[in-house]
Amino acid sequence: MPLLPPAHGLRFAFGTLTVLPVRVTRWDRGTARGGMLCAPLAGLVVGLCAAGLGLLLLLLGASPLLAAVASVAVPAVLTRGLHLDGLADTADGLGSGKPAEDALRIMKQSDIGPFGVLTLVFVLLAQVAALAQIYEGSWARGALAAVVAATAARLALTLAARAGVPAARPDGLGAAVAGVVPAGWAGGVALAVTGAAAAAGAPFGSYDIARAALAVVASAVVADVLLRHCVRRFGGVTGDVFGGLAETAATTALLVLALG
Repeated sequence: MPLLPPAHGLRFAFGTLTVLPVRVTRWDRGTARGGMLCAPLAGLVVGLCAAGLGLLLLLLGASPLLAAVASVAVPAVLTRGLHLDGLADTADGLGSGKPAEDALRIMKQSDIGPFGVLTLVFVLLAQVAALAQIYEGSWARGALAAVVAATAARLALTLAARAGVPAARPDGLGAAVAGVVPAGWAGGVALAVTGAAAAAGAPFGSYDIARAALAVVASAVVADVLLRHCVRRFGGVTGDVFGGLAETAATTALLVLALG
């Protein structure tokens, strides 16, 4: 399995997963593999931006609720809302109860149905409520939560792109990245992200070390449950499914970090 220079993978990750002005110079399976392996790094940058805006508003005297809204808005802006759109489309496809071909056609339509709207509302409310609670208790823990959630969201993409997970369509971003990451490599990235989250929680004490690590693990488990369900229902993954997985993982991480 040939290895490409890391720069190609980084370009792919930031060029496809963020609005940052990074031009993707290669679009092949090898580059996609590197990009999916680097996805958590893109999440780290998004999370730092989200935490930075939230902390700036708190410094200026804003309420924890307003800071939380801003922090949740940053990932949406930096991804052009694609993950939220994917979440809504996935919810519509799953909620339709129709066969895979019809469900995929529903997901590809530009409008959002009732299942998608309700899912977006509840997910965004959960993210804002959880982050506001954390900010209210500690601005530093709130910043950590924003970073961990955004990184865990992109880790879910790495795990979903592992070998053995098929694409539901022959085209699109889902087909480009489906199955490109060897399972062992995906597991290695997951361990690295979990360890980094635990290390980031270390300044707050042993409880926060465990809670930060648990947030990453729980987000990966919940996202994997959704992934398996989507594969059964649609026959594989799509770009929309990847977006739904990212938002599901981010929400799970924030909820875990808000508990206790």
